[in-house]
Amino acid sequence: MSGDCMHSRLMSFDLPVLKRSARDVLLAAFYAGSVLGVGDAAYAQGSPAVKHTPPSHHHKATTHKTPVVSPPHHGASGDKVKASPSANAHATGKHVPKTAAAAAAGAATAGAAAATAAAPAAEDKNAKPKPTPPDPHKGSATGLPIPRFAALRADEVNMRVGPDTRYPIEWVYKRRELPVEIVREFQVWRLVQDQEGVKGWVHQATLTGRRTFLTLGQNPVTLRRRADDESSAVAILKPGVVGRIQDCEAKSEWCQVQVKSYRGYLRRSTMWGLLPDEVITH
Repeated sequence: MSGDCMHSRLMSFDLPVLKRSARDVLLAAFYAGSVLGVGDAAYAQGSPAVKHTPPSHHHKATTHKTPVVSPPHHGASGDKVKASPSANAHATGKHVPKTAAAAAAGAATAGAAAATAAAPAAEDKNAKPKPTPPDPHKGSATGLPIPRFAALRADEVNMRVGPDTRYPIEWVYKRRELPVEIVREFQVWRLVQDQEGVKGWVHQATLTGRRTFLTLGQNPVTLRRRADDESSAVAILKPGVVGRIQDCEAKSEWCQVQVKSYRGYLRRSTMWGLLPDEVITH
């Protein structure tokens, strides 16, 4: 057999094999693609969708902000709570009703007792002239001006309806250095009122002469670097913030104060804790 004939026969034999092999390859690729397609779809359906949270782009650039000071008890009304019945379990004698009228009655009793003590026991022809009646503008126990301001010395102070421990507790104050106004004295007891006009008796040991203030109103006030509305802000004080009074000049609209570590000037009209035109120096 010649070489050309042998080559022709090999070509004729190999050709069907090549065609069949190509077909098989195509079929295999087709089926493989179908299986992979089904598999990918199944994977897509069976796998939970993962949400990619984009990085936040809403952060403002860091700038200098005026600090804001807030009261610890959400305003002045959170400085006191009504006394519980257990707080009065130790009280003896007849309990006076827990009303403002009862507090006023206690004040009247104290005033009458003081007047009686000052009056002479008996009168006769040789009796000495009656002593000068007590000055209503001075405390009967201390001689200090009435009214005047003080501050709560402790974190918890009991306010009673009368000037004695036998009177029930009406309110419990829970804020140190809260300013109160002393309006009467009786021995070691002081009739005080808070910024809301609530009156009652507290023991002198629970008060301090340190001068403090409470920010008033419904809106924040600005603590300024100088006594000027155009001066830069030191801090923003929310209503009910308590601070210390450093200096108040006569007839001045501004007072120098300190709140925590912030020092500056505050308008007198925005705070409670001092008398009109009162002068305070340290």
